[in-house]
Amino acid sequence: MMFSAQGSSRNHCSLLAVLCDGKVSDNKQKQPISDDKLRYPFPELASSGRLEVQLLNNPSIDEFQRVLESSEPNIVYLQGEQNADSEEIGSLVWEDVDLSTPEALCGLFVSTLPTTVYLETPNGDKLAEAVHSKGVPYVIYWKNTFSLYAACHFRQALLSVIESSCSHTWDAFQLAHASFRLYCLQNSNIVSSNGQKQSAKPGPGPGPCLLGEPPKFDVSQPEVDMQEEEGSPENLPAIKIYDDDVTMRFLVCGSPCMLDEFLLGSLEDGLNALLSIEIRGSKLHNRASAPPPPLQAGTFSRGVVTMRCDFSTCSLAHISLLVSGSAQTCFNDQLLENHIKNELIEKSQLVHAQSSSDESKLPSSEPRRSASIACGASVFEVCMKVPTWASQVLRQLAPDVSYRSLVMLGIASIQGLSVASFEKDDAERLLFFCSRQGKDPLWDNSVIARSPSWLVPPAPSRKRSEPCKDTKPLNCTVMEGVNGNARPKLNVAAMRPIPHTHRHKMLPFSRFSEAERYDGDQGKVNLPAVPVKQSAPVTHRKALSNTFQAQQIISLNPLPLKKHGCGRAPIQVCSEEEFLRDVMQFLILRGHTRLVPQGGIAEFPDAILNAKRLDLFNLYREVVSRGGFHVGNGINWKGQVFSKMRNHTLTNRMTFVIETF
Repeated sequence: MMFSAQGSSRNHCSLLAVLCDGKVSDNKQKQPISDDKLRYPFPELASSGRLEVQLLNNPSIDEFQRVLESSEPNIVYLQGEQNADSEEIGSLVWEDVDLSTPEALCGLFVSTLPTTVYLETPNGDKLAEAVHSKGVPYVIYWKNTFSLYAACHFRQALLSVIESSCSHTWDAFQLAHASFRLYCLQNSNIVSSNGQKQSAKPGPGPGPCLLGEPPKFDVSQPEVDMQEEEGSPENLPAIKIYDDDVTMRFLVCGSPCMLDEFLLGSLEDGLNALLSIEIRGSKLHNRASAPPPPLQAGTFSRGVVTMRCDFSTCSLAHISLLVSGSAQTCFNDQLLENHIKNELIEKSQLVHAQSSSDESKLPSSEPRRSASIACGASVFEVCMKVPTWASQVLRQLAPDVSYRSLVMLGIASIQGLSVASFEKDDAERLLFFCSRQGKDPLWDNSVIARSPSWLVPPAPSRKRSEPCKDTKPLNCTVMEGVNGNARPKLNVAAMRPIPHTHRHKMLPFSRFSEAERYDGDQGKVNLPAVPVKQSAPVTHRKALSNTFQAQQIISLNPLPLKKHGCGRAPIQVCSEEEFLRDVMQFLILRGHTRLVPQGGIAEFPDAILNAKRLDLFNLYREVVSRGGFHVGNGINWKGQVFSKMRNHTLTNRMTFVIETF
């Protein structure tokens, strides 16, 4: 059940907020602020994005029911009273009318029932059960007492998700609860009735809770096909999605800290909820038949087809998925869409915190700050494994200034791309909880987090000290007498600055070594420095130039190729099947899928010589064992290589092997 209705109001969600006292928030904002405490900027409860807010301050019961009947809001938010001398949220009281009993609260709802009711009042489990039993599908409540700041943080996270995208109550709560755990529970900012901080444990402990059932997708076959036994849902093969996981780096706003399981788990749940929102509200726009993955084509059963499906997510991010399934599923747009959504959301966890050793969890250096990332606030780095399509969605959402869900998780940068909707007040609100724990995230250097890899300066090179080795003995032997005392004479030559090239400049798609990089000029190359006094012969310089040009031609690659990462055994002990699979993966990685047959390894390579498939394994092994293939290496092809291949015959010497393959 989405927060929005069908039709013209699809892109809007209405909220009816009822406050017990509208003056307390203003007094809280105007209270004196001490120097050792960050100011908490209370957000304004107003319409924004797709969220339309209607406020009522201390209404009568009749006034509330009249507004409820006329506006028919999707969400009703009931805030407990706030005392000026306390930081805790109190019970529901409207004009001296106590609504803290289940009977009084249920009396507010007569005929019109909203989709969601949010009770921001302590110890509201019995109230929530009564409202839920009256017919409200989803009720958000607090089981314990809580502080004004914790309530404000959770409410801001919940409403930010709603205003950013057309989300379901279940998913919006999961994301807001993850944000609450990440900042409020992580820093133990839940205040109980006796003023003591409660245990920071997720789940049914302290914090907000939700009554309601998670949404489901209808993946049953249409009624017209239910008469056929083979078309029943029980016999339908599951949709399979072909996608790889990638590692993404996030910069999260907060005080640098150790990356424990609680913190990583909160981020996992938050990102999973965010991606679930995007997929649940996605739409299938186009599907087309596509060839199956080359390495898995042989495993397909009869009747399985593959489709390339183009989706637009809830926030209009565009992705493309390669899926396989039965013809009945893949050629029915609605059924295919539901199966894909169900597979992505219900049957898998999308985001996983990258496992790291204890050594990698230790802090290394303080992260650098940038005004474009979290408005210059302190950040720390977290690595996550996500599907490729999820990485595309996140990168498309980061530049959207109206998308606020990433900010509520504290994510200020995604793979070096800053989140555009991050504001200064957001950073102050998130860092406020760190300051209440006794740490100043702006000036505290006692805790240092791992520095992002793209912000770490390169390690100093030892080559800078090599020119001084020849003059070092002079510092010990050359002495100068002053008043009868000998002291070492300063070596002026050794103190001169050592010239070095601008090695930090990078060229796209080139793979030069440090000594082979261009120095910003296409006509100049940073060759190793040659002493001036030792002039090399012309023949030597020509040979050196020819060698460098050959290396340049070999290393220069005009395409942004992904590293193969060969994982097979050495060729001397490698089996032929393992070798051929590695070659096929290499060709696919380089984009040469046309060279990989549909039948897989049984039909590879697709070259026939002497009525036999080309013995690529023995050809490669014999050539590599003799130094590789290049003209002039002295390989006896006829006697050493061709004779070891299965294609070799006495009548055909295989003179066209090199030209064929």
